Amino acid sequence: MADLTRRTLIGSTAIALAAPSIVRAQSPTEVKVGLIVPLSGLYARPASVMRMGAEIGIDDVNAAGGIKALGGAKLKLVLIDCGDTVEKAKNAAQRMVAQETDLVAATGAYLSSFTLAVTEVTERAQLPVLTLSYSDLLTDRGFKYIFQTAATASSQSEQGLPELMKLAETASGKRPKTVAIVMDNTATSVATAKALKEKLFKQLGLELVVDEVWTPPLADATPLIQKVRAARPDLLFAMPNAVSDAKLLVEKMNEFGLGQGRIPTISFSITIAEPDVLQSVSPQVLQGVMTVVANWGFKGHERLIAEVKRRYNEPWATQNVISTYGDIWLMAAALEQAGKPDKEAVAQALRTMDGGPAKYYPGGQLKFDEKGRRVGAGVTIVQWQNGVPVTVFPKEIAVAEPFWPKR
Repeated sequence: MADLTRRTLIGSTAIALAAPSIVRAQSPTEVKVGLIVPLSGLYARPASVMRMGAEIGIDDVNAAGGIKALGGAKLKLVLIDCGDTVEKAKNAAQRMVAQETDLVAATGAYLSSFTLAVTEVTERAQLPVLTLSYSDLLTDRGFKYIFQTAATASSQSEQGLPELMKLAETASGKRPKTVAIVMDNTATSVATAKALKEKLFKQLGLELVVDEVWTPPLADATPLIQKVRAARPDLLFAMPNAVSDAKLLVEKMNEFGLGQGRIPTISFSITIAEPDVLQSVSPQVLQGVMTVVANWGFKGHERLIAEVKRRYNEPWATQNVISTYGDIWLMAAALEQAGKPDKEAVAQALRTMDGGPAKYYPGGQLKFDEKGRRVGAGVTIVQWQNGVPVTVFPKEIAVAEPFWPKR
């Protein structure tokens, strides 16, 4: 009897001692999420801004109590440098899934070409990845573990260009008829140009008079801008995805007398509105330049923008910081819904999420369709005004009124 009691006591004690470890297994003290971006090489600057957004997001989620469904577990950011080529990006993704096996989700990879390579790897590993990259191909491959928070390149063109045409006609009294394109051959630019040339130009009565493509980095913008000057189009679409290329284009346009609105210039990427463009170009040269982008600092982001300025001395908040910050909160919401730190559960939570208005993304809601595209994803139109690129569309979130440059 005594022996039975002793065995019962030992068994009960063992269960009691084991219980905390069971609880800890269910509610970890931290949960790892990844940021895979080109922290070195040609695209390091925009990637560093994505890192800023992720770091502030992690701190804010944790300060708000962490993941409450996991007992207040804190998020921990794992940084992965994907380098500045497609091959490096693929290799980095392979290392990430092999070495960081406890990641529950990741965000990245900035350039669409890199994201295409990275998500080939993460799809096989069944790791959910959020991305602000634009290429339609990203979510046209039938993948189940990619979630595109930005409007696709073709959607951005379809939303943004008609608004720009209205603005031009209202301001100048006449509708643009001719257009020039100078662009790099990255996946985002290719997808944007495809939508423009195959559909929108015809619909809007625009004739393409210059169509020039380069492989970044751009060595010399002179031949491109010479052709633009010779054609004198009503609109110039400039689509660089490297800051160095954007600066070369703008400098050469000014040198050839095409800047400051002499040819209204429109881009379809955040690059031409990066702070670094001002390092070698005066604000006057950029005045009036517009770009259609998936996200930017707009009404409702005041606290985050102030924190970016205070903490990192950034002059304004680009898509890179806003979207990546939003992605951290989106991953936190998926973890709350999943109720466990498991990548498959997080992926399923993202697939079934319906979170209402998207505070850190324009338009739509925190909901994804069967392709992994955010439902109702909108665009912003950003314009250089007095040395600062500001959101001028949509009207309900704009911080300034747009104007059309005078030729």
